[in-house]
Amino acid sequence: MPRRPDDLRFFILTGPTACGKSALALALAEAVAAERPLEIISVDSALVYRGMDIGTAKPSAAELAQVPHHLIDIRAPHQPYSAAEFVRDCMALVDAIHARGAFPLLVGGTMLYIHALLHGLDALPQADAAVRAQLEAEAATRGWPAMHAWLAQVDPVAAARLPPNDSQRIQRALEVWLVSGQPISALQTRTPQSSAWQADWLRTHMLSLEPASRTWLHERIGRRFEAMLGQGFLAEVERLRADPLLHAELPSIRSVGYRQAWQALDGVFPMAELSARAEAATRQLAKRQITWLRAMTGRQIAASDQLDAAQLRAQALALLRPLLADSQR
Repeated sequence: MPRRPDDLRFFILTGPTACGKSALALALAEAVAAERPLEIISVDSALVYRGMDIGTAKPSAAELAQVPHHLIDIRAPHQPYSAAEFVRDCMALVDAIHARGAFPLLVGGTMLYIHALLHGLDALPQADAAVRAQLEAEAATRGWPAMHAWLAQVDPVAAARLPPNDSQRIQRALEVWLVSGQPISALQTRTPQSSAWQADWLRTHMLSLEPASRTWLHERIGRRFEAMLGQGFLAEVERLRADPLLHAELPSIRSVGYRQAWQALDGVFPMAELSARAEAATRQLAKRQITWLRAMTGRQIAASDQLDAAQLRAQALALLRPLLADSQR
């Protein structure tokens, strides 16, 4: 069931990957420190994993010390973390942060987590290990583009949302169809995408950094990945590969960048292609994030490519400060 407005006592700072969310979050915490301390709850499905620091652009030790951060480094990479667990943990943290006299700032771009907070979780069937094994075996023979074509026959709506190589989501969509006999797209839309109160809530509780220029975002994605390589990203992936509990099909290793690096080290494609492939996958992620955001009617938008740091901070503070005042009454 959708959440009630009284449960949602936090502010969301979101947007596509590489748009500047983390820097703005720290600037906001500094700006309101004398009024009310902020604590950051990460809304990022990759930051939950320990040992995955460079490729996730995880906050540095100094940044983590500057402002309290939550839901970072809470899982080993072989331990999956679900949207249901995020909702449970996030709501508990919101209560605890308010009890300390602070205010929760949710920061990140895992849109499924945000959707789950606002709308509740879709009533999808549980994972079926036998069906998954069947699908993996078939994919090994036919390839994931062929599996995507199969999905297009049984659930064209879901297939249209997924690239042909998104094996994790293609597998899940086919699994749901085989287990339930219903398209995952139909089950996911049983909860309305928006409602009047949610749109009103978003107007005052969410700021989305959405650059007007895709070129600007793509250039930032490219520069960031090259910086990650310079910081030792491949050595980080090599350390992960040395862990016998980890393999390429885990959700952690399927994260953008890690998946491509793992494949390059496996010899799936030449190492010289790594940057191009990882950056292309990250651009696709950003595109999917923006698609999610467009369904969140009422959100406030800041064009992060057209505003400087001071202007972004001022726009965010104009939304945040009334919430800080209201929550102290």
